[in-house]
Amino acid sequence: MAPEQNADFHDRILSAFCRNKSRLRNHPCKILAIYYNLPTWGLQKPANMKFLLLICILAFATTPNAIDHWNADASKAKINFSVDGPFGTVHGSFSGLKATIGFSEKDLAGSSISASIDAKTVSTGISLRNSDLRKKEIWLNTDKYPVISFKSRNIEKTASGFKVSGNLTLKATTRLIEIPFTFTPSGAAGIFQGKFRINREDYEIGKKGGSVGKIISISLEIPVTK
Repeated sequence: MAPEQNADFHDRILSAFCRNKSRLRNHPCKILAIYYNLPTWGLQKPANMKFLLLICILAFATTPNAIDHWNADASKAKINFSVDGPFGTVHGSFSGLKATIGFSEKDLAGSSISASIDAKTVSTGISLRNSDLRKKEIWLNTDKYPVISFKSRNIEKTASGFKVSGNLTLKATTRLIEIPFTFTPSGAAGIFQGKFRINREDYEIGKKGGSVGKIISISLEIPVTK
């Protein structure tokens, strides 16, 4: 191949590589298949394989680590909360967890967490209070707002574990929050644990001021399997 033809070949193979990058992430050396189909593009195969091998190496080097996909065990998940009340601390819980978790310590940039809980499952141990929380607009009004959801935007490493930043949607309000958490793997299983706090007034829950504390403390313990 003449020098000018060789340069043109290089330009066209790089262009093809860019167009097919999404496919190559799964199998970087699929570039070989593209290479062997080059006659359909009206190109001739080069006599020198070094450039092609270089493309394969670059594709492999830029391929992200595989993300581990974890299935949350909703029946064993613990989603608890506490808030100061007029007669002491009120403790409660939620269930009905649904989650999509892609998490790998080696690829935090590619990791993500989306989760939701059934607001109607709120339980504080007192049936009358549970009924008020579910039915009244000033509280959760679970018929109108049946789901509490979270969608991550960023996950990063910290000195004590990890931190996920994302949007928490509660009632009609969505706010950016941060949740410090740890992950303890055990083979094909593991446990995510985290604690965070929110201001109930940010989500129009309860009256401003009053006898109920502003800060709601939330703890999470989510067993998972691959």
